[in-house]
Amino acid sequence: MIRHLLLMPMLLLLLALAGCSERDRPLDSPVRLEGAIFGSFYQVTIVDPLTRGEASALEEGILAELEAVDASMSLYRDDSELMAFNQAPTGKWQPLSDALYEVLAIGRTVAEESGGAFDMTIGGLVNLWSFGAEARPKEIPADAELARRLAQIGTDALELDAQQREARRTREVTVDLGGIAKGHATDRVAAFLDAEGVEHYLVNLGGDLLANGYRDGEKEPWRIGIEAPLEDRQEAQYMLPLHDVSVATSGDYRNYFEEEGRRYSHTLDPRNGRPITHRLASVSVFHPSNAWADAWATALTVLGEEAGMALAREHRLSALMILRQEEGWTSRVTPAFVEQFGKARVEELGLEVADSDASRQHEQQDQE
Repeated sequence: MIRHLLLMPMLLLLLALAGCSERDRPLDSPVRLEGAIFGSFYQVTIVDPLTRGEASALEEGILAELEAVDASMSLYRDDSELMAFNQAPTGKWQPLSDALYEVLAIGRTVAEESGGAFDMTIGGLVNLWSFGAEARPKEIPADAELARRLAQIGTDALELDAQQREARRTREVTVDLGGIAKGHATDRVAAFLDAEGVEHYLVNLGGDLLANGYRDGEKEPWRIGIEAPLEDRQEAQYMLPLHDVSVATSGDYRNYFEEEGRRYSHTLDPRNGRPITHRLASVSVFHPSNAWADAWATALTVLGEEAGMALAREHRLSALMILRQEEGWTSRVTPAFVEQFGKARVEELGLEVADSDASRQHEQQDQE
């Protein structure tokens, strides 16, 4: 009996050492951490050398960041910070977390600079059109109800206090962060990886992408595909290199419903309360911050080809627009896109540059 008791600590020690050895085992590069989140997916690809234990710790941290965003900004959780804000009495200032305040501040800036094409107070209209948390039947809203909800919304119904990090609703509006929260979550995951010393990674959060460093030891940039606007399948139309930049795409070709032979997009124009109807199928915006890219992509999609392109040029945004034609589609890019990816690549991909004269004027102004 004594002999058996002496053997037990040794056995436990061997098992512990075996466990340590497994956690310290190097993993083949790249390492992919993936799963489901926000009704979509996340995939984080890391090129840095990692052990099994390090990868496990990073995945726990990534999930913690995503859970924090969900707990703060979801309209599908009764206990979220955003739900509490939307249910608070109008006119009463509410203290906010830094994350929620910063997202609201970005959203308000894009709302103002886009003339209301991006509007976070649109939640009531989103629900009315069956694309929100209320899960209403998919039917066309009555004109009277549409007019009532349209009269409620507007950026002026949301006030922010930068010093106190507080906000308040001045009318009964529902703040909906569907056009920016996923971009913020992508930024959060990237910031976590940066803090952990990871240098080479690609974050893909439901199609919102942020690339840092390189995809291998040869300093090859990450390569991503911009999808063709196809409803029945996913197919990359353009392959582009990404290095230390993010991209968010807004499109109307996946989430929609049909009524009496007419197609209704989930992308609503906050200025008239109705789904967009123009030929602009998708907009991809390349920006250091995915939250900004996400919000701008939504605003440009709402504005449509001409007004959206004019605003993108005005703000020097790197953007790619895909437009429907009678047969197939065509694509236009901003001068800033050409500056970012190079004239040779733009020509190789057969992309049309919008207003090249405006680009030359900007170059002359920069030189002066």
